[in-house]
Amino acid sequence: MKWFLLAWLVPVVLLGGWYGLSYHDIHFGFVMLTRRTHDLVFEIYGNILGMPPQDIPPLLFKALFIDTLIVLAIVAFRYRKGIGAWIRERRAGYAEPPVESEESLSNAP
Repeated sequence: MKWFLLAWLVPVVLLGGWYGLSYHDIHFGFVMLTRRTHDLVFEIYGNILGMPPQDIPPLLFKALFIDTLIVLAIVAFRYRKGIGAWIRERRAGYAEPPVESEESLSNAP
């Protein structure tokens, strides 16, 4: 499961990092992180897809959001027994009154 999460997380972090740094032109001397390269990459993608380049980032973020939901659903399904036990434990803990509150009420004048 850790390799699955790692295989999902690494591309998301790399893409998000590249997008954020290149969008704000924080390039540290790397040509790949310049705003000019950012615009060129999205222009190329726009030409390939036949759509304006400014429409691609929202679609990309929607796809990453849906992928994240799918990955979280897979993780939740994988650990469903542990999650269910944790929920039952929490519910049982709230049903019982705390011992400290009973003692403090009995000591009241």
